[in-house]
Amino acid sequence: MILLGCLLAFGLAVAPRIFLVLAWIFSARWPFVWQGDWLVPLLGIIFLPYTTIMYMLVWAPNGIDGWDWLWILLGVLLDVWKWQQVVANRKAGMEQAQRYYPSGSSGSGYTSAAVSSGQVPPSTSPTAVDAQTAPPAAAVPDDVPEEGPTPR
Repeated sequence: MILLGCLLAFGLAVAPRIFLVLAWIFSARWPFVWQGDWLVPLLGIIFLPYTTIMYMLVWAPNGIDGWDWLWILLGVLLDVWKWQQVVANRKAGMEQAQRYYPSGSSGSGYTSAAVSSGQVPPSTSPTAVDAQTAPPAAAVPDDVPEEGPTPR
Protein backbone atom coordinates (compact mmCIF):
# COMPACT_ATOMS: atom_id res chain seq x y z
CA MET A 1 0.00 0.00 0.00
CA ILE A 2 2.92 2.36 0.71
CA LEU A 3 4.28 1.63 -2.76
CA LEU A 4 0.97 2.71 -4.31
CA GLY A 5 1.09 5.99 -2.38
CA CYS A 6 4.67 6.62 -3.45
CA LEU A 7 3.80 5.90 -7.08
CA LEU A 8 0.83 8.27 -6.84
CA ALA A 9 3.00 11.04 -5.36
CA PHE A 10 5.67 10.49 -8.02
CA GLY A 11 3.06 10.62 -10.79
CA LEU A 12 1.57 13.83 -9.39
CA ALA A 13 5.02 15.41 -9.31
CA VAL A 14 5.98 14.32 -12.83
CA ALA A 15 2.71 14.64 -14.73
CA PRO A 16 0.14 16.63 -12.73
CA ARG A 17 -2.06 17.44 -15.73
CA ILE A 18 -2.51 13.79 -16.63
CA PHE A 19 -3.52 12.97 -13.08
CA LEU A 20 -5.97 15.87 -12.99
CA VAL A 21 -7.61 14.75 -16.23
CA LEU A 22 -7.85 11.21 -14.86
CA ALA A 23 -9.35 12.59 -11.63
CA TRP A 24 -11.87 14.57 -13.67
CA ILE A 25 -12.92 11.42 -15.51
CA PHE A 26 -12.78 8.81 -12.75
CA SER A 27 -12.93 10.55 -9.36
CA ALA A 28 -16.05 10.66 -7.25
CA ARG A 29 -14.59 13.67 -5.40
CA TRP A 30 -14.38 15.93 -8.48
CA PRO A 31 -18.10 16.84 -8.70
CA PHE A 32 -18.22 17.67 -4.98
CA VAL A 33 -15.15 19.90 -5.10
CA TRP A 34 -16.03 21.84 -8.24
CA GLN A 35 -19.85 21.65 -7.86
CA GLY A 36 -20.55 21.27 -11.57
CA ASP A 37 -18.23 24.06 -12.70
CA TRP A 38 -15.95 23.15 -15.62
CA LEU A 39 -14.17 26.40 -16.54
CA VAL A 40 -12.23 26.95 -13.30
CA PRO A 41 -10.87 23.37 -13.13
CA LEU A 42 -10.00 23.48 -16.82
CA LEU A 43 -8.02 26.70 -16.34
CA GLY A 44 -6.44 25.11 -13.26
CA ILE A 45 -5.34 22.10 -15.29
CA ILE A 46 -3.83 24.31 -17.98
CA PHE A 47 -2.16 27.05 -15.93
CA LEU A 48 -1.96 26.01 -12.25
CA PRO A 49 -1.95 22.21 -12.01
CA TYR A 50 -0.19 21.95 -8.62
CA THR A 51 -2.50 24.52 -7.05
CA THR A 52 -5.49 22.63 -8.45
CA ILE A 53 -4.21 19.36 -7.00
CA MET A 54 -3.64 20.93 -3.59
CA TYR A 55 -7.09 22.52 -3.66
CA MET A 56 -8.69 19.18 -4.45
CA LEU A 57 -6.76 17.47 -1.66
CA VAL A 58 -7.60 19.99 1.08
CA TRP A 59 -11.17 20.85 0.08
CA ALA A 60 -13.82 19.97 2.64
CA PRO A 61 -17.57 20.55 2.54
CA ASN A 62 -17.29 23.12 5.35
CA GLY A 63 -14.60 25.07 3.45
CA ILE A 64 -10.87 25.55 3.55
CA ASP A 65 -9.47 26.89 6.79
CA GLY A 66 -6.38 26.94 8.97
CA TRP A 67 -3.31 25.07 7.80
CA ASP A 68 -5.07 23.98 4.60
CA TRP A 69 -4.17 27.34 3.08
CA LEU A 70 -0.50 26.46 3.55
CA TRP A 71 -0.92 23.51 1.16
CA ILE A 72 -2.60 25.72 -1.42
CA LEU A 73 0.21 28.26 -1.03
CA LEU A 74 2.69 25.43 -1.62
CA GLY A 75 0.81 24.58 -4.85
CA VAL A 76 0.99 28.22 -5.97
CA LEU A 77 4.73 28.34 -5.25
CA LEU A 78 5.29 25.12 -7.21
CA ASP A 79 3.35 26.53 -10.16
CA VAL A 80 5.25 29.83 -10.08
CA TRP A 81 8.54 27.93 -9.91
CA LYS A 82 7.50 25.76 -12.85
CA TRP A 83 6.54 28.77 -14.99
CA GLN A 84 9.78 30.54 -14.04
CA GLN A 85 11.68 27.46 -15.18
CA VAL A 86 9.76 27.44 -18.48
CA VAL A 87 10.72 31.08 -19.10
CA ALA A 88 14.37 30.42 -18.19
CA ASN A 89 14.53 27.42 -20.53
CA ARG A 90 12.97 29.43 -23.34
CA LYS A 91 15.49 32.25 -22.87
CA ALA A 92 18.38 29.79 -22.84
CA GLY A 93 17.07 28.20 -26.02
CA MET A 94 16.76 31.58 -27.72
CA GLU A 95 20.29 32.53 -26.69
CA GLN A 96 21.61 29.27 -28.07
CA ALA A 97 19.67 29.78 -31.30
CA GLN A 98 21.07 33.31 -31.61
CA ARG A 99 24.57 31.93 -31.17
CA TYR A 100 24.16 29.48 -34.05
CA TYR A 101 21.81 31.53 -36.25
CA PRO A 102 22.52 35.23 -35.74
CA SER A 103 19.72 37.58 -36.71
CA GLY A 104 20.08 39.11 -40.14
CA SER A 105 22.16 36.19 -41.34
CA SER A 106 21.56 34.35 -44.54
CA GLY A 107 21.60 31.10 -42.61
CA SER A 108 25.27 30.51 -43.38
CA GLY A 109 26.51 31.33 -39.86
CA TYR A 110 28.15 34.58 -41.03
CA THR A 111 27.05 38.08 -40.14
CA SER A 112 25.11 40.12 -42.65
CA ALA A 113 27.97 42.65 -42.85
CA ALA A 114 30.35 39.96 -44.12
CA VAL A 115 27.79 38.80 -46.68
CA SER A 116 26.94 42.32 -47.91
CA SER A 117 30.59 43.35 -48.25
CA GLY A 118 31.23 40.45 -50.60
CA GLN A 119 33.57 38.58 -48.30
CA VAL A 120 31.24 35.59 -48.17
CA PRO A 121 28.87 34.47 -50.90
CA PRO A 122 25.36 34.51 -49.40
CA SER A 123 24.29 31.17 -50.85
CA THR A 124 27.05 28.95 -49.52
CA SER A 125 27.45 27.16 -46.23
CA PRO A 126 30.37 27.92 -43.84
CA THR A 127 32.13 24.65 -44.60
CA ALA A 128 31.81 25.15 -48.34
CA VAL A 129 33.09 28.74 -48.05
CA ASP A 130 36.10 27.65 -46.03
CA ALA A 131 36.91 24.89 -48.51
CA GLN A 132 36.50 27.19 -51.54
CA THR A 133 38.30 30.33 -50.38
CA ALA A 134 41.01 28.99 -48.09
CA PRO A 135 44.37 28.62 -49.86
CA PRO A 136 46.45 25.53 -49.23
CA ALA A 137 48.38 25.67 -45.97
CA ALA A 138 51.78 25.64 -47.72
CA ALA A 139 50.89 28.68 -49.88
CA VAL A 140 50.29 31.05 -46.93
CA PRO A 141 53.47 32.79 -45.72
CA ASP A 142 54.06 32.81 -41.97
CA ASP A 143 54.37 36.60 -41.66
CA VAL A 144 50.98 37.39 -43.31
CA PRO A 145 48.02 37.22 -40.91
CA GLU A 146 45.01 35.31 -42.11
CA GLU A 147 42.06 37.52 -42.86
CA GLY A 148 38.55 36.67 -43.74
CA PRO A 149 35.27 35.86 -42.19
CA THR A 150 35.14 33.69 -39.13
CA PRO A 151 32.03 31.68 -38.41
CA ARG A 152 30.16 32.37 -35.21
